[in-house]
Amino acid sequence: MELGLKDKAALVMASSDGIGRGVALEFAREGANVMLFARREDKLKEVRDEIKAVTGREAGFLAGDITQPEDIGKVVDKTISEFGPVYALFNNTGGPPAGTFEKFDDNDWRTAFDLTLLSYIRGIRAVLPSMKENGGGRILNVTSSSVKLVLDNLILSNTFRMGIVGLSKSLASELGQYNVLINVLGPGKILTDRVEHLDSIRSERAGLPKDEYQKKVQQGIPLGRYGQPEEFARLAVFLCSAANSYISGQTLLVDGGMVKAY
Repeated sequence: MELGLKDKAALVMASSDGIGRGVALEFAREGANVMLFARREDKLKEVRDEIKAVTGREAGFLAGDITQPEDIGKVVDKTISEFGPVYALFNNTGGPPAGTFEKFDDNDWRTAFDLTLLSYIRGIRAVLPSMKENGGGRILNVTSSSVKLVLDNLILSNTFRMGIVGLSKSLASELGQYNVLINVLGPGKILTDRVEHLDSIRSERAGLPKDEYQKKVQQGIPLGRYGQPEEFARLAVFLCSAANSYISGQTLLVDGGMVKAY
């Protein structure tokens, strides 16, 4: 299938590792001009070099903090300057700390809000003028399988990721007139550093070695294994492409059938 991404600008947030890295590479495979953004410049250079080696394409990058509005503005400006109007925004960030309600104070809640929800709002606000002027675009907001089935010990994530669903549903209605399509994609057990970290916490609470805990989790996944970032990336890039011309305002999971909720 021709995705219609050749030479279009794709901004991939939190693209130094995990899901973001996989999505950036998949965009480049489809011929997009990729701009990378994350905090660590050394890791971004690694991803840039990997994209060059695998696809032959030159990716751009900017190191910055997704919780800082000026850094978001800088990477959007750099994308437009180097590659032209932003066609696709892949909104992505690390998750807030694990824990239960009584563990967190007001500052923890504000920090989680800035990281998990407000950063997405700022990213969309920054790219929207470019998309409208260019006749449309695609926005994909990464959340978690918790938007379909709440996860224990993740009160901060559960709260703000549902905010992303509401934001996206509202914006699909508001932005459709500009041919801007916006969707939510939630990973289940995709093998990333974040999942490894959470599994370490959960295995300790369960009193099990981590590898035994993960085997038990995999038994509850119909496909019998954790997913790989590239498996998530293929759907993400389709939703961010011209080939997706009529899917907007939807929340989808990539979870191997793990979540049984409707």
